[in-house]
Amino acid sequence: MLIVVLLPYLFLEIYFSLKMLEIIGAFWATVWTIATIVIGSLLLKNSPYAVLGNMYSLHRGKLDVRKFQDATTSYLVGALLLIFPGVLSDFLGVIALLYTVYLQLIATITPEQEHPNDFYTHKGEDDVIDVEIVDDNIGSNDRIERK
Repeated sequence: MLIVVLLPYLFLEIYFSLKMLEIIGAFWATVWTIATIVIGSLLLKNSPYAVLGNMYSLHRGKLDVRKFQDATTSYLVGALLLIFPGVLSDFLGVIALLYTVYLQLIATITPEQEHPNDFYTHKGEDDVIDVEIVDDNIGSNDRIERK
């Protein structure tokens, strides 16, 4: 089953790589390949920070669990696809990274959701207790009248 998917991918990868080699030349194709490997490696090296940023957005209520999973997975897959040499893998890696950026933009546009169990986000007088103390032993002569 894997060969059924992998074989056409390899043929398309070779075809597009040869077309790119024909169009831009061997030197620039080599520069392209090295540049995408370096970019993919840097993205993979910084992936813990991207995951922490996604976790922060998840905690603030800007991402739900599904979008968190999608953003994290597409970031890692995009970085790995950029490391693999070839035009098709680079294109798919950029698409995956653009999907991550799209999810992050959606996360910054949507308002934060209130978490009912999150006691750190309560604002106002929700935790104020209003108390009146009544002492039966105080007579009318003991009271201070205000004018």
